[in-house]
Amino acid sequence: MHKTIPIDEAVGMVLPHDITEINKVDGFKGRAFRKGHIIQAEDIPRLKNLGKENIYVLELSPGDIHENEAADLLAAALAGPGTSISGEPVEGKLNIVAATTGLLKVDTDALYQFNLLGEVMCATLHNNTMVEKGLQVGATRLIPLVGKRTMVNKACKIASSTDGVISVRKLPSLKAGLVITGNEVFHGRIKDAFEPVLREKLTALGSEVIEVRFAPDDIPTIADQIKGCLDSGAEIIITSGGMSVDPDDVTRQGIKKAGATDIVYGTPVLPGAMFLVGKIGKIPVLGLPACGMFHRTTVFDLILPRVMLGEKIDREELARMDHGGLCRQCKICKYPICDFGR
Repeated sequence: MHKTIPIDEAVGMVLPHDITEINKVDGFKGRAFRKGHIIQAEDIPRLKNLGKENIYVLELSPGDIHENEAADLLAAALAGPGTSISGEPVEGKLNIVAATTGLLKVDTDALYQFNLLGEVMCATLHNNTMVEKGLQVGATRLIPLVGKRTMVNKACKIASSTDGVISVRKLPSLKAGLVITGNEVFHGRIKDAFEPVLREKLTALGSEVIEVRFAPDDIPTIADQIKGCLDSGAEIIITSGGMSVDPDDVTRQGIKKAGATDIVYGTPVLPGAMFLVGKIGKIPVLGLPACGMFHRTTVFDLILPRVMLGEKIDREELARMDHGGLCRQCKICKYPICDFGR
């Protein structure tokens, strides 16, 4: 497959791979010599400083594949809708980046089968992470300099068995209706703190609050206010408050009376244990407990983008959120650059 040539005898030879330089003094790590570079006499001292006493001269058989060609094939198979491949292979690696701002979706089962092959690799950001356009969301490469073409073909087949192992889904712009519940707010005893929080979160995701209604702790009134939001054209309903176990907390019953079905109440996520998700017809309904006022990030932030995309959130989906469902309550919140919900 390849033979070794002493570096002092390599003048005029063609490098078969990128050579990396790591300089701890100035923090540089990158490509010192590009694949295909013809070695010159003046290159020899620098190559020796990089620890190169010998170089490879490749002799590829028809069944062999070079790391750069493999990277091209692997990235093309892995990259799904909403992603793009960044440039050309560098040091045998290609990056996959978000071509749009949206929710990152990773087929974790297919990714696992891909990486089980051993001689290929792909690393990604966490599934269901909101990402900005241009952000690197994955990277892939052939691990050895030269591998078997059959191995790469097998990896590509696994990656192509789904609609892109890595994809980014752009969120739709929805019209939101908010129903703020609670006697204390309705009767003006305290100032509502939910609306500005919810409005900010929805606006950040590209949606618009078109209706804000208030209701006391009364089941029929809550139901009527929800229906009023629907009549105004709301495409998603979010209620706030009244989700705990106190006698006055009747928002759940109000949601049900408004016609909600497929209601799932309670999650293994903190903050957000008393969160509710359901739907009225095709319109999603989310019930946010009081924690949404006091904590910058809750289960609401994990679920909202998925619901906006039309994903079905049932008991099984919520149960899967237990591992990683405990927020660290950092003094300076860095979500989503953290392990909450991962």
